[in-house]
Amino acid sequence: MSEHRSKPNKTRRPAARAAKNPLQKPWMQPKAKRAASAQVKPAKQSQHETKVYGENACRVLFQQRPESIIRLYLNSEQVAKFADVMKFMAKQKKAYHIVEDHELEKIAASAHHGGIVLLVKRKPSQELASYLQQQTAKSDCLLALDGVGNPHNLGAISRSCAHFGVSGIIMQQPELLQSGAALRTAEGGGEFIAGLSCDSLALSLQLCKQAGYTLVTTSSHNGVSLYKTPLPEKVVVVFGEEMFGVSKSVAKTADVAVQIPGSGNVESLNVSVAASLIIGEWYRQQQK
Repeated sequence: MSEHRSKPNKTRRPAARAAKNPLQKPWMQPKAKRAASAQVKPAKQSQHETKVYGENACRVLFQQRPESIIRLYLNSEQVAKFADVMKFMAKQKKAYHIVEDHELEKIAASAHHGGIVLLVKRKPSQELASYLQQQTAKSDCLLALDGVGNPHNLGAISRSCAHFGVSGIIMQQPELLQSGAALRTAEGGGEFIAGLSCDSLALSLQLCKQAGYTLVTTSSHNGVSLYKTPLPEKVVVVFGEEMFGVSKSVAKTADVAVQIPGSGNVESLNVSVAASLIIGEWYRQQQK
């Protein structure tokens, strides 16, 4: 009579290993296994959500509005830096995932993710008319953007606005200020700027005039020197699209046109640089 031997059940071995170490963390696994286990599909994003990436942008967002965070993705190098965010997510029963850089690149749709991506509720914009009704400060500076849409310019402008205490940015599409690229470039500054929506920029600037604001625009050839021009306490500084400048209908509404003195070797400055210089001069004058 032949002896029958049962074959070992190989499928039980991984389960047995898992039972020995049920608390094993993904970032403590060998690299090959970690890569295989960290395949996370990016969550579907609604129109009311956006993705924020970059260390500074994510850190400031967590400080300012942690309740808006829906999901967290980060690599193992950022675990120690963002342990408090992970603890918060766990306490709120919200998901976080530790993944490889190539996964973060897919999730952020950018190679400049900085090792961390947050899926968050988009910060809501505000109607300009509502802002003007609520505004009571003696001194206030707003920016109005006529066709400016490059996310890196928008991010740089937001960063300067936050630094110099500008309250809000008037745009027909203020949601552009909340794109991942714009928020990363703003380095956290986007959290302090209100996106003020309008249907018609020209009509909105008239509303600002009626509310006591002086409209300031730029002119490379016909403007007065920025550094010889007194800037009122309440101003709206208007900037145009990067290639063609402010539209004629908007330019007609301006009270003051300034130019930024320079060598004359170039026709004009990048819109984000020009914005920084003008609002910086407004801020300086208000400190006197």
